[in-house]
Amino acid sequence: MNFALVRKKQDILIGVIGLHLKKQHDLGELGYWIGEPYWNQGYCTEAAREVIRYGFEELDLNRIQARYMTKNPASGPVMEKIGMQREGTLRQSLHCFDSFEDVHVSAILHEEYEAN
Repeated sequence: MNFALVRKKQDILIGVIGLHLKKQHDLGELGYWIGEPYWNQGYCTEAAREVIRYGFEELDLNRIQARYMTKNPASGPVMEKIGMQREGTLRQSLHCFDSFEDVHVSAILHEEYEAN
């Protein structure tokens, strides 16, 4: 499922956030992109918190995870702010723009969400 991120004042699309479900494992994978003019304004963190809430409270998922390329360190703090813990690095697991990229994996469990 994907959700448009819209800036209400101007009614313009500023990004997209999604949750890819693997229901047989009660797992969701979070993904997002934000247009560069809207970076560092809290939009991604706000949207990610709501998707995490939706995933645990409405869909009753056990785990929500996310991955980001190590050369994109701005995603790490977003994941930390929404309660995710970095679990490891998948070396050269993504082929992007003619090179292989390392990817960090972060996740939060339902029980950790409830504890916060």
